[in-house]
Amino acid sequence: MTQLPQSTERSLGLVIDLDTCVGCHACVISCKGWNTENYGTPLSDVDAYGGDPHGTFLNRVHAYEVQPETGPAQTVHFPKSCLHCEDAPCVTVCPTGASYKRAEDGIVLVNENDCIGCGLCAWACPYGARELDQLAGVMKKCTLCVDRIYNENLPEEDRVPSCVRTCPAGARHFGDLSDPQSDVSKLVAERGGMDLMPELGTRPVNKYLPPRPRDREDNIDILAPFLEPVVEQPEGLLGWLDKALGAVSGKTGATTDKKGAN
Repeated sequence: MTQLPQSTERSLGLVIDLDTCVGCHACVISCKGWNTENYGTPLSDVDAYGGDPHGTFLNRVHAYEVQPETGPAQTVHFPKSCLHCEDAPCVTVCPTGASYKRAEDGIVLVNENDCIGCGLCAWACPYGARELDQLAGVMKKCTLCVDRIYNENLPEEDRVPSCVRTCPAGARHFGDLSDPQSDVSKLVAERGGMDLMPELGTRPVNKYLPPRPRDREDNIDILAPFLEPVVEQPEGLLGWLDKALGAVSGKTGATTDKKGAN
């Protein structure tokens, strides 16, 4: 069995803002593309254009409708991938040592040359973050794009996980969560970042920022100035369109009245 390091020099991970994520799946696509073309064996797709398409993904986005204690129901988009836990159960059950946690940065990886595809790590992971690649016969998981973040041939702004670089809503953040002065640590402190299922004791590195309540009175007060009409009387194209629609509406009403009179 593989041993976990007693401590790590850094704890690199993700902070995901559930208030900002719009469920566009751009992170899923970029992750699939980067990890198919670069690190490890390609991520397989089986029957991709058939009646039962399925394949291997390192990141998935789930959508849930939740009902807060007050206010209307809202949809929460929940991205999920490996959380790079401090006490990673997937590592300690691996019989070949293929799964391991790096002491230098805390990233959990799989040495695919040593992986026998037994699936014990998938059984041990409480988050469902590991997948068996059916074509390659090895376990796959998020690598935090370890081949990007240390790649000095890339521009500095690209040395982040592919999902972070791609997210159009800015819902994904990357950094060292062991450093209280890092941007991600400050973000967690300011927004009350949470662990996923902390009762399990795995101490995940990745954090989630909770969604903010919707349709609150203070939000309405903030938006009120922006809801006022820009002009009293529309001009230009909008003015012409308003008159045209008004004329059509007037004719429709007159026709209806005439039929009613007959």
